[in-house]
Amino acid sequence: MATTSKRVTVHECCGVAPLAAAGEAAEQSLPLTFFDMIWLYFHPIQRLLFYPSTCSTTDFLETIVPNLKKSLSQTLRNYLPLAGNLIHPMNSDMPEFRYVPGDSVSVTFAEATEDLDFDYFTGNQARDSDEFYALAPDLPEPKTDSESGFKIIPVLAIQVTLFPGTGICIGISNHHAIGDASSIVGFIKAWSRAAKLGENQQLSAENQSLPFNDRSAIKDPSGRANIFWNQLRLFPLASTHSKLPTNRVRATFILRKNDIQILKNLALAGEPGLIHLSSFTVTTAYVWSCLAKSAAESGEEVDDNEPEYFGFTVDARHRMESPVPATYFGNCVAFVVVESTHGLLRGRDGFVAAVKSVGELITNKANNKEEILRDADNWLVKYWPLLGKRLFGVAGRLNSTYTIRISGGEDRKSTNRCR
Repeated sequence: MATTSKRVTVHECCGVAPLAAAGEAAEQSLPLTFFDMIWLYFHPIQRLLFYPSTCSTTDFLETIVPNLKKSLSQTLRNYLPLAGNLIHPMNSDMPEFRYVPGDSVSVTFAEATEDLDFDYFTGNQARDSDEFYALAPDLPEPKTDSESGFKIIPVLAIQVTLFPGTGICIGISNHHAIGDASSIVGFIKAWSRAAKLGENQQLSAENQSLPFNDRSAIKDPSGRANIFWNQLRLFPLASTHSKLPTNRVRATFILRKNDIQILKNLALAGEPGLIHLSSFTVTTAYVWSCLAKSAAESGEEVDDNEPEYFGFTVDARHRMESPVPATYFGNCVAFVVVESTHGLLRGRDGFVAAVKSVGELITNKANNKEEILRDADNWLVKYWPLLGKRLFGVAGRLNSTYTIRISGGEDRKSTNRCR
């Protein structure tokens, strides 16, 4: 029986387990590397994928839902950690990811109420962020093991919402400790390929790039995972239903090739010797400086000597002295941050100053194999104090516009995030 909740009508809530195969291990465990450990208490990551479709409720329930269930089960066979749980000990033991037969992913199939407009969500105009939350699933609440007292924390939840006659939205929530954007996008692409193959074909290794799960690929001679765990375990475990920010708007701003070139020319006119003048550099520098310039207009009172920070995560798979495979499943991102001042960024040459800072950060830190992890032991104590300060950050995966097909329809917008 359908139930109405959060402005959607829920048709079905179920658990989708990985496709079983004879001879597979009864249980699989993976340790957390220091790249994973840093995200242990981070809020869940939520993604929304929108697909134009004329699908009716009947077609959705009779065709789309069964195909998505089957293809998800096939895909999870190669992504067992996503079907498992994060095991959080209440003592000094290290946490781990664990899959046991019977584990499954929580999946909800729903239908949007008439007052939710598909085109509203996929537009570029300013939209109420609160409206998006109805399309994103919550991770199931952690459970407590009766014998060990350990917390058992699900790491993935999915919600598929039909907008009858106009489109379908797939919402994906994951615990950040299970994998970075590259890993989750890899899973989404694999699921897409399985769905596209249809009911009469088998998903095989030849049809996809299988994830690489060997944690020994991440070298940790200084014991960073232990360092982070000893710092983090002093704090209480928070609920996975963290409060979402409200009373905000989201909009999409498009910089085309010509716009990017204008920004590059403007930067070079201000300082001809700038390094690493990429599209990423000028775009982030432009936004960073604009945020500083607009502070007064938005009613903020900021002293010119107030520090301004810009940071982003960078895929370290091919940037470390000991590279790891591109298909490595887990977290493998490094933190890089640069500091400026409010007065400099809001000034006449603020954009050029921002371009210089970002370009030097990328050249000297992000793309330098000897420097990218030099201060990794201190990531927690170095970057936690920045929370609440004037910090502008860029998250996600660069070039992550990934196209997925369900029932023949390509997604219209795949980079919307609730967070």
